[in-house]
Formats: sequence, structure tokens, C-alpha cells
Amino acid sequence: MAGLFLYDAVPAYADFRVCNATQNLVGVAIGYRARSGWISEGWWHVEGSSCKTLIEGSLQSRYYYLYAEDATRGGRWEGPIQMCVADKEFKIAGVNDCFARGFERAGFQEYDTGQQENWMVQLTDSSPAKDAAAFSGASNP
Repeated sequence: MAGLFLYDAVPAYADFRVCNATQNLVGVAIGYRARSGWISEGWWHVEGSSCKTLIEGSLQSRYYYLYAEDATRGGRWEGPIQMCVADKEFKIAGVNDCFARGFERAGFQEYDTGQQENWMVQLTDSSPAKDAAAFSGASNP
């Protein structure tokens, strides 16, 4: 006699997510290397105490770069890697000559995701100071 087995299939969970542990709205931009070259794109709006997926599916690059701005307090989460950004929603090819091409430059923080298929970055306040904020990144279990 054949038995019928029922089970819940759990879908694979792979993506690049940003979680905003502050109480303020944050604008987020991401940078990465594609086959065609460097790409920076934004803005994702991440409400306070929430998360947003920036890249859906398995990660294709090892390194990703993140820049974020606090829409309320004006603080930034930044790093040493210079990439192009724009005031409005953007997807920019290349990281050189930002100003000459009508864009601005911003310092992005690098994340080495290793061989992980997914990654999560948490934006936190490191202290009450206006420009003090901290990044933390980790693979999603």
C-alpha cells in the first residue's frame, strides 16, 4: 500500500538585504561589479526598524558596496570606495568621472560576502552624535 507524504517545502532564501535598526527613514545605494563593469544604483527607502531586499536571488558577486543616508538626521553610513550617485533614483554604469557625467560621488563600504549566496547588512546608530552610525554585515543563516 502506497503512503501519501505531505511536507512543507521551504524555498531557498538567497538575497542581499539591508535592515535599518534606527527609527528614521534611510536611503540606501548599492554598488557591484557586473560583467559589463561597475554599477551603482539606488535609492531604496528603508523605514526605521525594517528590512529591504536590494538584490533578489543568489549573489553573483563576491564584493558588494553600500552607502546610506539618514533622511531625518542627515547622518551617513559610508566607506572609502568612491562610486557615483544621483539625487533621484539611479542606475549608473562606471565609477569614473562622476562629476563630469552629471553625478555626485559618495564613499561606499565594501562587503566581502565570500562564497555566501545571501547577505544581510544592519544599519545601526553607534552613538547619539549626528554623523555617528555603524554598519554590520553577515551572511543570513
